[in-house]
Amino acid sequence: MKLSRFFRILLLAVVIGVVPASSYAAVFVSVGIAPPALPVYTQPPCPQPGYLWTPGYWRYGPAGYYWVPGVWVAPPAVGMLWTPPYWGFMGGVYVFHEGYWGPHVGYYGGINYGFGYMGVGFVGGYWHGGAFAYNRAVMNVNTTVVHNTYINRTVVNKTTINNYHHVAYSGGPGGIQHQPTPQEQAAMNQSHVAPTAAQTQHVQAAAQSPQQRFSANHGQPAATAMARPMTAPTTHAAAMNPSGQANRSGSTRNGSSMNRSNQQNGYRSQGFNRQRSSFSQQRYRARAQRRAQRWNNNHPRGR
Repeated sequence: MKLSRFFRILLLAVVIGVVPASSYAAVFVSVGIAPPALPVYTQPPCPQPGYLWTPGYWRYGPAGYYWVPGVWVAPPAVGMLWTPPYWGFMGGVYVFHEGYWGPHVGYYGGINYGFGYMGVGFVGGYWHGGAFAYNRAVMNVNTTVVHNTYINRTVVNKTTINNYHHVAYSGGPGGIQHQPTPQEQAAMNQSHVAPTAAQTQHVQAAAQSPQQRFSANHGQPAATAMARPMTAPTTHAAAMNPSGQANRSGSTRNGSSMNRSNQQNGYRSQGFNRQRSSFSQQRYRARAQRRAQRWNNNHPRGR
């Protein structure tokens, strides 16, 4: 048992060692249980031009596997493309590889995430002249909102890997058998950018939602895909205003900002009240002094 554990640790060290030096510092997770099959879901329409689709995937936490919904997000810079995360079977364990942004789409295990990510590369669109053009053959785009679109059906279902429609890991028993292509290998060695803050918040919110855990949903998450990133769950009290009605914003961040603003306004009001009280006292003393002076003038001492 100790020897097996030693080899697993050694394997992880090797895996970390082969990550390109130009990549950001990713966190590697190894699990002894295979990730569940990918759920079937419908892609929501792109909310605004320039947003890119990031497929949903299974992640692992203290409570086991949980589903991170697919979501449209803003890339960190123009020209950046998203390489999805994936699970790979190595040395008897399933190793998680974090996704990243880069000028080209790299290796993601041959997993067919759909919506442009068919196992190799990305056929959902491309950058042109500082704007992103969407392939409506594989992407859900409302042309009244997004105008830079085209249709190319020849790139759909052209890979031999998409026979594994729902498999969520590469290698090992029952996994997808796909080695990196030269193009994917080159992209892996390019400079990478970590997931954005919105993506990180999205993952954290999914981890905090019990309905996203496989132990609770048995492979059918409550939220499979959404137009914008998830936010952390809020309590009923935090989502209500003093009148008992739900806040229209539904955002704890906005609520916190409003609370801080109200507190600051309250502090200003208190300061104003203190100033007004001090001013009133001064006026009262001045009036009392004038009355006393008039009394002294009308009633001289010794009369």
